[in-house]
This record gives sequence, C-alpha cells and structure tokens, in this order.
Amino acid sequence: MILVTGGTGLVGAHLLFHLMESRSIGAENVRAIYRTAKSIEKTKNLFSLYKKPELFDFIEWIQADITDIPALEKAFIGIDYVYHCAALISFDPKDENLIRKTNIEGTANIVNFCIANSIQKLCFVSSIAALGDLAPHENFTTEETEWNPEKPHSDYAISKYGAEMEIWRGQQEGLKVIILNPGVILGPGFQNQGSGVLFTKVKKGLSFYTLGKSGFVAVTDVVRIATQLMKSEIHNERFTLIAENIVFQNLLNTIADSLAVKRPNIHAKPLFVEICWRIDWIVSVVFQQERKLTKATAKASYSKNKYSNEKIKSTLNTHFSDIHQYIKAIANL
Repeated sequence: MILVTGGTGLVGAHLLFHLMESRSIGAENVRAIYRTAKSIEKTKNLFSLYKKPELFDFIEWIQADITDIPALEKAFIGIDYVYHCAALISFDPKDENLIRKTNIEGTANIVNFCIANSIQKLCFVSSIAALGDLAPHENFTTEETEWNPEKPHSDYAISKYGAEMEIWRGQQEGLKVIILNPGVILGPGFQNQGSGVLFTKVKKGLSFYTLGKSGFVAVTDVVRIATQLMKSEIHNERFTLIAENIVFQNLLNTIADSLAVKRPNIHAKPLFVEICWRIDWIVSVVFQQERKLTKATAKASYSKNKYSNEKIKSTLNTHFSDIHQYIKAIANL
C-alpha cells in the first residue's frame, strides 16, 4: 500500500490522480493524509477538473499531520511505499519556527516511521532551493553543487536542506530513498497558492516584471518521474527536475498571452524591488498584514539561477514538457 503526505497540495493531489489513473492496471491501494476536511476539496476538485471525479473515491483518507506522532502511527499501518510531499512553503520571516518544525521535524517523523515500519522505499519531494551554491567557476547548479552555509539562504531553503539531511539519515539506517529537487512547479487547480498565484496576479493585471531566471517544471512531469523512480531499482539518489531555465519576463508574457490579458510592461529593476520589500515590511508591521514581498522573494525575482537536468535525463532517458506549451494548455482549465 502507498502512503502520500501532502495529498491536498499541488504535487500531492496530482500524484494521487496519477496513481488512481494507474490503479485500473494493477497499482497498489493508496492512502493519503489530510489536516482538515476542507482541504480535501481542493484535491477532489482537481479530479473533476480532469473529468475523472469517480477516481477520487478510491483514495483512503486519514486525518493526520506530519508533526502529530500518534496520528502518523495509524497512517503507517500496512504501508509499503511512501511519497512525502507535505511541506510548508513560506518566505515570511515570522514563519521561521513553524516552517522548520513542519519541514524538518515533520520529515524526521516520516523517516522514523519508515524505518520502524520497514518501508520498502521513500520518495521525498524537496526543492531546488535545497541545492548548493555555485562557485565562481560554475555555471549550472547540479545535484553535486555544494551547499555553502556561509552564504545567505531563506528559511524555506534551510528547512528543505535540513529535511534532506533527515532523509539521508534514514538512508544511513538502511532506508531506500529518492530525493527530488523540482524547480518552480506549474500546474492547474491551485490558483491561490504556490506558482498558481502567478496566474492569478497576471489575470488581474500584473504590471511589473523582472529579468531574473529560474528553473520551471510541469507538475505532471514531477509525478510521472517520481513514480518511475519508485518502481525502478534506483535508490539513494537525488535528482533535479526542471524542464527549462526561463527568464521571469518571458514566463509572465506566456501566461498573459495564454489568458488573453495585457502583458506586464514595467521593468522592476533590482533597486526598485529592494525598496519595495522594505516598504512591504513596514506596512506589514504597522497594519499587521501578511507579507506580500519579502527579502527572500525579492532577491529571487532578479537572481539569474540556472539548473541542470542532465542527471535525470540520462538516468531515465526521459523528456520534459515544453513549459510555454504547458502554460497554454492549463491556463484556462
């Protein structure tokens, strides 16, 4: 039996859909954990979005949280394989303690239960944020790029790096593991969180763009590769999953064109972005509002990061969806 954590998020929900589609050809039974009944609706709606709502009923749901040990004990009964997709994504400094507790302590709990229950294989969905820091002579970040603790990292990046350390601890104790480091994951059904916010903002008339660059990947590719690796003999490896390194302006233009709205037309230069995040901090303190732009997200918006996907391409002889074509396909779902 398969256990999926984070089944109510973008990756977890798409993974559940992928597993349920495969169920008719002999896939294992699937259990997913959830925190609130309301959160399950997002996953249920995704199945309807793909016009296969009947597949949702085959999932066994159990209420649990990855930081709740008694609940996890019940969730692991009869489990053979685990996909750990649950995580807290936030770049707001006020969430530092919560993000570390969820992502590091929660992952440690998953690893401990995997070891205690002799789980056959664990797949952990991490992030490119947990990859290393380029040395002056390096051009592309790979799985082998070393993490430099002396360089500044967001709380989210530190939490994902710490979570990976827990995964490797499990590997040292005999657990077979796979770590995936996807780039910015794009996919339908979650317009109010993660990358889905980009579509929402552009649709509402986003004016600004930056010339930063990052790696992007379709959620369907992430779940396809995850299941392929779990069914293979490959273990104790990590893989960077990105389809393309894309300039943010180009990505936003594609989203705007796909939604038939105006393209962002004002270049937000680094100095302007730096001023904006400071103003946002002041506003959030004075009015007790949630941060809209943090120092970490501001820096990411103009950083020109490039990632290599050569390892996963050569290992599985796989291909990735064209991101611009994928955006056009999902923009109006």
